[in-house]
Amino acid sequence: MRLFGIAGMQLQVSAQGRSVDYLTQRIEHMARTFPWVSMVLLSELASHGATPALAETLPGPSEDAYAALAARLGLWIVTGSMYERSGDKTYNTCSVIDPSGLVIGRYRKMFPFRPYSVGIEAGKEFFVFDVPGAGRFGVSICYDMWFPEHSRTLAAMGAEVILHSVMTPTIDRDVELAIARATAATNQLFVVDVNGVGAGGVGKSIIVGPDGDVLHQAGQSEELIPIELDLDRVTRSRERGLNGLGQVLKSFRDAPIEFEVYRRDSPMRSYLSTLGPLVKPGRAGLGSDVPEE
Repeated sequence: MRLFGIAGMQLQVSAQGRSVDYLTQRIEHMARTFPWVSMVLLSELASHGATPALAETLPGPSEDAYAALAARLGLWIVTGSMYERSGDKTYNTCSVIDPSGLVIGRYRKMFPFRPYSVGIEAGKEFFVFDVPGAGRFGVSICYDMWFPEHSRTLAAMGAEVILHSVMTPTIDRDVELAIARATAATNQLFVVDVNGVGAGGVGKSIIVGPDGDVLHQAGQSEELIPIELDLDRVTRSRERGLNGLGQVLKSFRDAPIEFEVYRRDSPMRSYLSTLGPLVKPGRAGLGSDVPEE
């Protein structure tokens, strides 16, 4: 068995201010209480909330604080995300910090929640990383998972666990839970999906196994979610099939089809151009002269 201890940190965070001190305190508490945990995952935008004005350049003070904590605790820290300022652009960025305090990489969210995420640039590079003796992990942020191509790419890059940070305060959270289960099953991997509470979301964090099985689903209050994953389950599922049934990744690999719809000049995409602009909807049924909120 390849056992790996990970803790999702479903915490109450500020919408418009720094929560880094509180988050570090909770990580310290988790590490003291569950010393077998090797990695923690925070929720999306946990550090500063959804406030681009609080964006930091990276490296910066918040990331430095997490790096110092990771080195002191000997713990992997995956920051969920924070707004990153890079020149005149702002990204939604997750930092991955190893137990020595080294930032081994940063992932910029590829699918900002348009049209609501105004002024946030899309990242262009996928990110996977290896934990020695455990396995390969991929990073995904919130709306990314609504696009199955994103998760399939991480799986094709060898990811055995998708670390998925979320900041969802809205009624589509139950749909996200279904997407998390489907993503785990169709890619035969673990999904660790962590939402915030309070200003950080409605909770309901979920951890799903490679057969689409729910290992834990949190409620809507603060919760530390330490769990031990056996990454050999991924190997077995991919070798023998989901519960001995569908061998999804092998079937995808061996399929004789090229998906032409992904070519931007493909005539198969013609319907998509009829859908209109990507803008916030106005109030339904009251006429086009009603201003957007």
